[in-house]
Amino acid sequence: MVELYLIRHAEAMGNVNEVFQGTIDEEISPKGLKQLDELKERFIDIKLDKIYTSPLIRAVKTARMVNYYHGLDLIRNPDIAEINGGDFEGKKWSDLPNLYPEQYYNWKHNQEDFQAPNGETMKDVYNRMVSAMNKIIEENLNLNCDTTIAVVSHGCAIRNYQCYLNHSEISYMPNLKWSDNTAVSKIVFSSLTDWKVEYLNDSSHLSEENSTLKFSRWCKGEV
Repeated sequence: MVELYLIRHAEAMGNVNEVFQGTIDEEISPKGLKQLDELKERFIDIKLDKIYTSPLIRAVKTARMVNYYHGLDLIRNPDIAEINGGDFEGKKWSDLPNLYPEQYYNWKHNQEDFQAPNGETMKDVYNRMVSAMNKIIEENLNLNCDTTIAVVSHGCAIRNYQCYLNHSEISYMPNLKWSDNTAVSKIVFSSLTDWKVEYLNDSSHLSEENSTLKFSRWCKGEV
């Protein structure tokens, strides 16, 4: 059996500035540092055997705090990094509808066909995440002992994988809400094809003032 804790990175400066981050390597924000203090305490009594992380700095610094009480070597995996947003990257969310109306419409309403100019397709992100996560889960199932792992990734990448966890394709994505920064999902795998989702996008470790979703105009759908 494999217990998976899937974690979104802490708030980064791109979240604060409300731009499309994608593969831009943004630093953790001041609020993000407070989120990490609360996240590390969530994992104080959870025995972890391995921690995997996207190589982007906002994910790595989040993984370090998940690892705060455990002393494990972090395993960096580029296949669980965020979507490459091409020409969307660094642009303010409020500007995207005017700059790229067709592509922004697909981002909001037709995710299966989304691709920013010079960026990765959503289908590629879905396939990449499913393949990477299956390899991680299979690797730990093959140890023939109960294993608990943490994986730190990104909002869009995680949403794609959550479609798969719901036995669906990208078309399921509108049913999934965005997770708060540092939100945690827990999934228990009996085999590569048999799993139970115990919870998704739980941010109960965050104090109200340290939520990103509560205050971000983009997170509230206002931009």
